[in-house]
Amino acid sequence: MSDKTGLHLETLAISHGYDPQSGQGAAKPPIYATSTFVYRSAQQAKDIHEAFFDGPESAGARRLAGEPQAYIYGRLGHPNLTMVEARLAALDGAEDSAAFNSGMAAISTILFALLRPGDSLVHSRPFYGGADNLIHNVLSGFGVNAFDFADGLAEVSIQDALDRAAARGPVTVIWIESPANPTAALVDIALVVRLARALGERQGRQPIVAVDNTFLGPLLQSPLAHGADLCMTSLTKYCGGHSDLLAGGVSGSADLIARLKTLRTLKGAHLDAQTAWLLLRSFETLPVRTERACDNALKIATYLRDHPKVRGVTYVGFRDEPAALAVRARQCRGTGSTFSVRLKGGEAECFRMLDRLKVLRLAVSLGGTETLICHPATTTHYAVPRETREASGIDDATLRLSVGLEHPDDLIADLKQALDAA
Repeated sequence: MSDKTGLHLETLAISHGYDPQSGQGAAKPPIYATSTFVYRSAQQAKDIHEAFFDGPESAGARRLAGEPQAYIYGRLGHPNLTMVEARLAALDGAEDSAAFNSGMAAISTILFALLRPGDSLVHSRPFYGGADNLIHNVLSGFGVNAFDFADGLAEVSIQDALDRAAARGPVTVIWIESPANPTAALVDIALVVRLARALGERQGRQPIVAVDNTFLGPLLQSPLAHGADLCMTSLTKYCGGHSDLLAGGVSGSADLIARLKTLRTLKGAHLDAQTAWLLLRSFETLPVRTERACDNALKIATYLRDHPKVRGVTYVGFRDEPAALAVRARQCRGTGSTFSVRLKGGEAECFRMLDRLKVLRLAVSLGGTETLICHPATTTHYAVPRETREASGIDDATLRLSVGLEHPDDLIADLKQALDAA
């Protein structure tokens, strides 16, 4: 797949956003380890602030036209942050992007920037436990009404949630996670966008459709191309890819991203220079890591599906219902490498199996080079009420795997010996 520049995503992941001539010819970007930036004159200082706060049409911005980008203070922006945002925007096919110091910082900034007391939010289910906690335990205290839909492929399910939400207050945000964490449930982004636009005409206010794209990332899914307004990715995961940094990113129109950057400045949720540099490094290997992880995941999921102690595997590549196949073919360029498996039994069987593993690592998070496994009901989704968890397909027998880059035979052998003891 290529973007509007004609370059493939694999090429953009390596080079976009950095000109070696801006770094004295260094092949790789320098780390701009500074908290503040020096002005060459008092007038330039005024012009830079005027441009930052009053926008590109200001007199200060016009006076700075044609000069290299100027910076004020690290919290407001810095060169490494600019590079990350340019690269992420190119990969997501967006006008602009904003990078944050964690995925939750990105999610919270979106929701606090767009929602007001009395507004309604509609979200798919299941979805990330941190976002669930924020929406139902924090935003509810600010008067935001939240409604969910369980079947992201069925128009009647989505429309019912929109109708219930609109009856309580204007629907301002529709939050989608596809594939879902941890069940890999799919949501038809184009369908949600169509229903959102119809609702916008009726209520006189267009809901913002935001998609959490973490499970597939920019190489395997492009939500903006299907009509979404915002694409949020926990860059900690596949884009960072080495379990050694925290970052989040949001891509979309220049106007929407500008609103998020304004709030980011006030929250102090920017991405620091060191982490931005690490992320730029990691983007470069994202294509090859993605390919290897996806190949491994198919082998592991196939092995687990056929194991006598496994009740089921929720892997995107195994969805064979006509609606899921159609959405996957239209919306996804791959099946990803994170999925869930349900054992025969419950928590006790899962714990016995987990405690026997030697190669797979028992930890939360996903998308790293190492294969991770966890028990969502007692970790990532612990704070989600049991009845809500179970209605979403997360019970005490559910395990989540994020398959990494090890040799698949070693992973299968480790799973076999652990399952035999469960």
